[in-house]
Amino acid sequence: AAVPGSERVLGVPAAGPGSVMDRFVWASGLLEINETLVIQQRGVRLYDGDDKTKFDLGTVLLSTHRLLWREPKKHDSCIALPLSQIIFFEEQAAGIGKSAKIVVHLQPIPPNKEAGPYQSSKYSYIKLSFKEHGQIEFYRRLSEELSQKRWERISVSQPMQSPSRSQAGRVRAAGIVGIERKLEEKRKETDKNITEAFEDLSKLMKKAKEMVDLSKLIANKIKDKQGDISEDETIRFKSYLLSMGIANPVTRETHGSGTHYHMQLAKQLAGMLQAPVEEQGGMMALTEVYCLTNRARGMELLSPEDLVNACKMFEALNLPMRLRIFDSGVMVVQLQSHNEDEMIASAVETVSERGFISSEEYAKHVGISVLLAKERLLLAEKVGHLCRDDSVESLRFYPNLFLTRD
Repeated sequence: AAVPGSERVLGVPAAGPGSVMDRFVWASGLLEINETLVIQQRGVRLYDGDDKTKFDLGTVLLSTHRLLWREPKKHDSCIALPLSQIIFFEEQAAGIGKSAKIVVHLQPIPPNKEAGPYQSSKYSYIKLSFKEHGQIEFYRRLSEELSQKRWERISVSQPMQSPSRSQAGRVRAAGIVGIERKLEEKRKETDKNITEAFEDLSKLMKKAKEMVDLSKLIANKIKDKQGDISEDETIRFKSYLLSMGIANPVTRETHGSGTHYHMQLAKQLAGMLQAPVEEQGGMMALTEVYCLTNRARGMELLSPEDLVNACKMFEALNLPMRLRIFDSGVMVVQLQSHNEDEMIASAVETVSERGFISSEEYAKHVGISVLLAKERLLLAEKVGHLCRDDSVESLRFYPNLFLTRD
């Protein structure tokens, strides 16, 4: 028999005795605290056993704790069934004019069951009829939830209850509080992840400072050398300094700013770049100098502007380095002793032997960057020893036969 006063509860139409499920209870349509939505599907009709009900074309929701059905236009018109009431379920294939269904077999009515739309039923199972498909994924997710039984892990202090009509307002408030609490927990988790991510960076910064302090100490010992350091120890210390980079990098904090800073930086650069530039044939692109310098300076990185200004001080300070700017705008650092005539003669000799050559081929042959190889060949062309053929294939340089043939 119908529960008295349930003829139009929450907008759900009433039905006759024994014609609808008796395991369902009224719900507000909001998720409980610690309850998570798993999947939902529209266009689902509920069957009481094999009998159709008035619960037609609604939305069925599966959460970690309950199976809910609600009207599509009235979200507060909702009934719910605890997942703990399900014994097992099975699929029922679609037929001609029939939708696919999931048959859910239920336990007997619990003695403490709360109010629902109806009190009794002659069946022990219900059917979910999927008018808009989606039953395959819903079946899979329902299987997962019943195997995991996540509803058993809910906190005892927050029991899951299906509210009566008089409790609907309180549950709605609890639902909002639950959402706010979840958002706060998510924020705390995000903060924790960010903190853990920066812990490694903080440790790296601390270690880098220790390494810089150590290199300064070693440098001072070598500089002072008060007789308590042997020759072998000196060699070992120097190898440590080379592996660490620049021992005492010139910074604005230690040498101020402006001209004085750039002068001291130029002196340090000249000493550091001597060997690498010699290995490159007496010339190195400023971009390579920038990378090499900052790699050696460690945490005290140098800006491109400061590097250019320091390199411009080479000549004024009579240092063994010079900053050179080619006609194309390419900037290089070269040795003061660099002999340009020898460089041009070497390029002309290589081109004459091969007949013609491209910038890439010359770079590979000499062992320098393509940028510098092209500048060398253009320089030889500028003085008239080479000529070029600029085609879709590539830029190729040839010997200037007007100089060698009558």
